[in-house]
Amino acid sequence: MTGQSEWTGKVGGSWAGEWQRTDRSFGVLTARLLDAARGEGFAQALDVGCGAGEIAVALAAGDPSARVIGVDISQDLLSVARQRGDELPNLRFEHGDAARWDAGEGERPDLIVSRHGVMFFDEPVAAFAHIAAQALPGARLAFSCFRERQDNGWVAELAGALPPGEGAPGDPDAPGPFAFGRRDRVAAILGDAGWQDIEFSAVDYPMIAGAGERGAAVDDALSYFLRIGPAARALAALDGGDRDRALAKLRAMLERHLAHGTVALPAAAWIVTARTPA
Repeated sequence: MTGQSEWTGKVGGSWAGEWQRTDRSFGVLTARLLDAARGEGFAQALDVGCGAGEIAVALAAGDPSARVIGVDISQDLLSVARQRGDELPNLRFEHGDAARWDAGEGERPDLIVSRHGVMFFDEPVAAFAHIAAQALPGARLAFSCFRERQDNGWVAELAGALPPGEGAPGDPDAPGPFAFGRRDRVAAILGDAGWQDIEFSAVDYPMIAGAGERGAAVDDALSYFLRIGPAARALAALDGGDRDRALAKLRAMLERHLAHGTVALPAAAWIVTARTPA
C-alpha cells in the first residue's frame, strides 16, 4: 500500500511520468470536483496534494482574479505542475507536506481542494486541524477520495488477473488509496479536526485506462497499469511463467472492458465538502 513517504521517491517519479493518462482516468470525477470547488467562488485556494497540477491550473485559469497555491511532497510531480502552470501569474506551487503548511501574509485560503490527495496523511485528524487553522473562518473544503475497496470494481478486476495473495489488502485505515473509503471514519476525522457542515456525494465514474483503436486501446491500458498502481507493484514481483500468465489474464480483462475505442473500469469515489467555523 502506498504511504505518504513513498511519494518522495520512485512512486512520485512514476506518477509524474504518467500525468496525462492519470488526468484522463479521473476525467469525469475531476469535472464534478471542480463544480463543487467553484460553487461559491473564492479569492485564495489551497490545493492539497496537488500532484501534477490539473486542479490548481484549472482553478487559476478559470478565475484570474483569484490566487491558487498547490502543495505536494513530490518534487517530480511539482516539476510537471510548474510547467503546466507557467503562464498563470496567479498560481504557484510549493514543495512540502500540506499537514504542516503555513499560510503566508494574505494567503489564508477560503477554499481548500484536493483530488485524491488527502488519504495519505499519517495523522489525518492533526493534518485537517492544522489546515483548518491556516484557513479563513467559513472557508470551504472540497476533496475527492475513493470509496471502499469493495465499491471499486477496478480493484477486483485487477486482483483477478494476479496470482492468489498478490496485492492482498492490508489495514483499510492505513494511509493509502482507500483510507478514506468509509464515510463514518471520514466524518469522524473531519469533525474531530474542527470542520463543520460535512457532506458526502457518491460518484460512480468510468476510469479510462486506455484509448485508441481496438488493439491500441488495450495496449495503452496495459502499459498504464504496468507503470502505476497496485498491479504494477504486484507484477514487478513476478517473473517467468507466473508473470506471463498474469499479463495474459490482465490483457483479457482489459479486452472485456473495451467499448467504443476506450478501456474503462468501474470506479467509485466520494466528493466530500465541509467548512471551517465562521
